[in-house]
Amino acid sequence: MTLSPKRRLLVLAVAVLLLGGAATAMVLRAADRAEQPRQGGPGIAAGPVTLGRPGTLVLLNTAPGPHRGTLASVPADDPGGERTASDLGCQRFYAAAGTGVCLRSTLGALAQDNQALIVGSDLKTRHSFPLAGTPSRARVSPSGRFAAWTVFVAGESYGAAFFSTRTSIVDTGTWQLEPDLEKFTVLMDGKKYTAGDVNFWGVTFSKDDDTFYATLATAGQTHLVRGSISGRTVTTLAQNVECPSLSPDETRVAYKKRVQRGASLWREHVLDLKTLREQPLAEKRSVDDQAAWLDDRTLAYGLPTEGATESTDLWTVPADGSGSPRLLAPGASSPARLG
Repeated sequence: MTLSPKRRLLVLAVAVLLLGGAATAMVLRAADRAEQPRQGGPGIAAGPVTLGRPGTLVLLNTAPGPHRGTLASVPADDPGGERTASDLGCQRFYAAAGTGVCLRSTLGALAQDNQALIVGSDLKTRHSFPLAGTPSRARVSPSGRFAAWTVFVAGESYGAAFFSTRTSIVDTGTWQLEPDLEKFTVLMDGKKYTAGDVNFWGVTFSKDDDTFYATLATAGQTHLVRGSISGRTVTTLAQNVECPSLSPDETRVAYKKRVQRGASLWREHVLDLKTLREQPLAEKRSVDDQAAWLDDRTLAYGLPTEGATESTDLWTVPADGSGSPRLLAPGASSPARLG
């Protein structure tokens, strides 16, 4: 039987509707699975979370379930225990001295809406700033006075062939913003350095509320730099250093070092700032994170959860190169030990 043009259009319309319905159902089922807590995963319940309680570990919960992506807290001496989840959702988070920085990305009408929220001890927003790209790194100074963040303006990975970052620092007392570290004067080998390919990322702060360390990339090389907020300068110290993290005693910097050229392969190291001697750590897996110091002897960092998508686990390793990696908290990222 030959169908008339009108009937053929009707059949086509019905087929499109059926396929669209099936696709929608698949998406909804996948979303529902993502919201279901994983059997054997960390226990978590909604409750009050504060940044003012010493001895607490705050982290972003990445485990499947209704609290996925929210800031949670857990006793620092029982990191695998029951978590308390807030309603603050972030892609990156860090906190110190009752001040937190939350980098969040939400879908807007035409594009992503990326923001940096500065929150107080009660997690209420004190100030917000629009971000120029996808959230990547976040830090707060030990006093809580300064916060910093890095975003990807182009690209979405430090392992990509091409990417561009923007790093900003804000004074949480005056809300004066340094929107782009690329405006700072760069001193390399004692001379002023300028280039069109300069990128900064991964700020970490000293206790003096002026000195900071960060990564500078230019001409195919990465450098550890020491910067001055008041002087608006950075000075190169060492090469092949990414995502530095200053130790609590301020004598060392933990960082990821690229150990295989042309590949996204890094290994965690610790650099003595006085001697510039580097120590590889016992973690031999590739870590693409800005490690956090839990104390002067221990580092925490995130690795992708094995067999799961969009989830990370937190691991620890001794900072002196001894021992072996240990699982700190499954289904978590962005750790910060309070107090």
